[in-house]
Amino acid sequence: MLYGKRAIFFPLTFCLMNSVLLAAHWEGHTSLKIAAVLFLTAAFLYYNIRPGTGGDAPGRQRVLAGGRELMTAYLILFPCEVFLSLALGLTGTVRASAPVWAMHGILSAALVSVLALNGAIRAAATAKQLGTVHRVCLVLLWWMPPVNLALLGVTCRTVKRECRFEREKRRLDAARKGEAVCGTKYPILLLHGIFFRDWKYLNYWGRIPQALTDNGASVFYGNHNSSLPVEQTAQEIRRRILEIRQETGSEKVNIIAHSKGGIDARYAISCLGMDAHVASLTTINTPHRGSSLAGTLLDKSPEKLVAAVGKQYKKIFTKLGDSDCDFFGGVQELTAERCAALNETAADRAGVLYQSVGSAMNSAASRILPLSAGYAIIHPIEGENDGLVGAGSMAWGNFLGILRSAEKTGISHGDMIDMTKKNIRDFDVCEFYVKLVSGLKERGL
Repeated sequence: MLYGKRAIFFPLTFCLMNSVLLAAHWEGHTSLKIAAVLFLTAAFLYYNIRPGTGGDAPGRQRVLAGGRELMTAYLILFPCEVFLSLALGLTGTVRASAPVWAMHGILSAALVSVLALNGAIRAAATAKQLGTVHRVCLVLLWWMPPVNLALLGVTCRTVKRECRFEREKRRLDAARKGEAVCGTKYPILLLHGIFFRDWKYLNYWGRIPQALTDNGASVFYGNHNSSLPVEQTAQEIRRRILEIRQETGSEKVNIIAHSKGGIDARYAISCLGMDAHVASLTTINTPHRGSSLAGTLLDKSPEKLVAAVGKQYKKIFTKLGDSDCDFFGGVQELTAERCAALNETAADRAGVLYQSVGSAMNSAASRILPLSAGYAIIHPIEGENDGLVGAGSMAWGNFLGILRSAEKTGISHGDMIDMTKKNIRDFDVCEFYVKLVSGLKERGL
């Protein structure tokens, strides 16, 4: 049980604070009084060192589960102690003197605050779903009633969802351990979209590659430049496919491509002879019919501004690893006109499985820049979109549909590749990819 110890230790911590006050009024029974205080003190310390551990959870998650229990204990005990202090000091037959009342209040606040501090430290240090601003507020404001009551309450809810999410993931992984459900016949090649690279320590695909390899997949990356015209990027993808074939001895690869990567892959397959070396292409939120956002930005932006941005982009990304890059050339390929021309040129090839999937945000207010601005620009023109691509542009081949979430955020362009590693309540992005690749395995690919 995640909170099995609470039923024992909540009363003990509560009694400890009461005993400090009552000890001042006891007459005689010194040994009993000392024993009670020592026992309750030991119990309180033990509770802070070993709170609830989250059952069979591993190290980090055990610490996180304990942090949530401590914060919950504070949220329960703080109002109780406030009420008790007022009751003892102002009402009842055992009216406390002013010094005793003050001492009780100070000791109670100090002891209860230990729970809040301990829980806040554990959560700030181990929770993966708390944002930077949330962590800073937690560290700075854990002691400040009533602000901390609201802050700790929100933290507890966030941590609860994270613990539940990871507990379910452990259950799923344990149930299929050894089955290699993602052990496809051909290796998986992940292709990133525009404006990013495949960095070792900043994975474009978040937690997805690890989830796939844990379930038996052989995963490779495109390692192509961040922004180039489709023909040039497709040449890079062609070389990469041949490298993987030589390295693994596999006849073909399964490509999973995000955003512009899907267009690049289609060109490589159709126009560069890679259809003989590709078993399947799955495109994720790819603007197959273009993005009105790209067209609008290019039409409305002054040429000098576009040129200046492109110059700075090349300067930065050359330092970050690009051997060549073209900001304007990459963006221009995403306009409706360029995509329409490509669709006529890059016809689908027999023998390659083409499938696609997309997602949608729920509103512009559900995300921060640039996705919120992108949503607002695209929505009047194309309707439902993911912040960068209209939903109607995402379908190609066997369309798996538009993924949606009941959460206010929806599922954005970045969420589909786990860019921020944020859990969405009714959409497990890693499990989505595990099932996607499992489907390829079931097809014999």
